[in-house]
Amino acid sequence: MSLTDTYQLANGTKIPVIGFGTWQSADGDEAYHAVLDALKAGYRHIDTAAAYGNEDSVGKAIKDSGVDRDELFVTTKLWNADHGYDATKKALETSLAKLGLDYVNLYLIHWANPVAFRDNWEEMNAGSWRAMEEAYDAGKTKAIGVSNFRPKHLDALLKTAKVTPMVNQLFINPSDLEPEVVAYNDAHHILTEAYSPFGTGKLVKNKGITAIAEKYGKSVPQLILRWQLQHGFLPLPKSVHTQYIQANTEIFDFNLAHTDMTQLDEAFKGVAGYAQDPDTARF
Repeated sequence: MSLTDTYQLANGTKIPVIGFGTWQSADGDEAYHAVLDALKAGYRHIDTAAAYGNEDSVGKAIKDSGVDRDELFVTTKLWNADHGYDATKKALETSLAKLGLDYVNLYLIHWANPVAFRDNWEEMNAGSWRAMEEAYDAGKTKAIGVSNFRPKHLDALLKTAKVTPMVNQLFINPSDLEPEVVAYNDAHHILTEAYSPFGTGKLVKNKGITAIAEKYGKSVPQLILRWQLQHGFLPLPKSVHTQYIQANTEIFDFNLAHTDMTQLDEAFKGVAGYAQDPDTARF
């Protein structure tokens, strides 16, 4: 396995097994140089979102990298204020314009139940999904999916969906494996992507995880990314430091023993908190 190896989504689309995350990378020089460094390091999968506020910088880095568009997998996401059919159509066009792209490879509904639509979230998601299906049919996105959806939200979406979501991007790391959601994803051929694979940095200095990493001569981030891959998840590591961006690619020369996988699964629950409940999140 290597950085450009791929998983295959339900529609046959190939997606690189690791993506470069840009959440909390500030628009401007920070996000621009981080994405440029990631592409230089060999990443071909870039993950952003309207809510991150950095689509302009991500798009500029993609353009300036010189990497052929056909070699890249680019994801962005629909933000909470833009749920519903018409708003979703406009939001995707806005994201494409900011990114400077004719299409994205993956478009996701970012959250299942925004506070602004808490009384009619199911209807609004259905409208957004219909717009996304049309964009998918028109080639403006090569795949469609969701993020932070629990089984109840997916069940509701599937009542009217013509296309089953191909991806569900979740808060997945040794602190919270979200087993119920992952099992649902697996049963419905939905790929599990893992944002915040290091628990927003809270797992990096954990002594127990550090001790496991030292057995392999690896850093904690390298260990956790390997753990993610051995679970069949697709991790989205984020960094704005060139040396860490490079180091996070160096995870294909070792395998974790079953006992260490089990320890990472069981011994660190809650260390970095748990996934937010989309039904109670205040945004």
